[in-house]
Amino acid sequence: MKKYIAEFIGTFFLVLTVGCTGIAAPASVIAPLAIGAVLMVMVYAGGHISGAHYNPAISLGMWIRGRLETSDLLPYIVAQAGAAALAVLAVRFLRMPAPITPIPLKFGHAFLAEFVFTFALVYVVLNTATAEGTSGNSFYGLAIGFTVLAGAFAVGDISGGAFNPAVAFAITWLGISTWSNIWIYIVANFLGGAAAALVFNMINRPTQTTPIATEAPPYKTP
Repeated sequence: MKKYIAEFIGTFFLVLTVGCTGIAAPASVIAPLAIGAVLMVMVYAGGHISGAHYNPAISLGMWIRGRLETSDLLPYIVAQAGAAALAVLAVRFLRMPAPITPIPLKFGHAFLAEFVFTFALVYVVLNTATAEGTSGNSFYGLAIGFTVLAGAFAVGDISGGAFNPAVAFAITWLGISTWSNIWIYIVANFLGGAAAALVFNMINRPTQTTPIATEAPPYKTP
């Protein structure tokens, strides 16, 4: 249960920050910086407990990677979705009523933006938090937060910069996006997460470069 609680808390603060800055903050560097920063600190806070996914696409990637039990996959997603719903209620209480204009999404542009940066996010998570070569590092939270920061700056005006089905649900409920476009986020985010995990598994697969001796060489007398 402690894993699910950690996922709930981290996702709540991520979505709360997305909602509050997405509605009230002016068009500037404030929103991407705040979102990247809160994700970074929450990753450091919960990484040792739950792995600090805070994102169903990352949970899917971790499952494909083999670092999340099948029995935990659905509870992780439920905890993340529940946290997003509670965060939406908190944002509505704190910021509403506020004028909101939905993002005018173009299907192809938004889909590609969400797919590419969800791929980047999950790829970074897997390589910094689960790879043997980076085991024990202290930069994983910074790398993950900065990936979302970069994505928000790069394509935030194209897709809203969700890279996370839980965030997509929240911004849709808040009116930043429309319900008719929710499928773009869901499909692109899950596909991006799955693709990143498959690529990770492929490039991190052990390769045999030298023969392995199956028995000791025969003893030879001088």
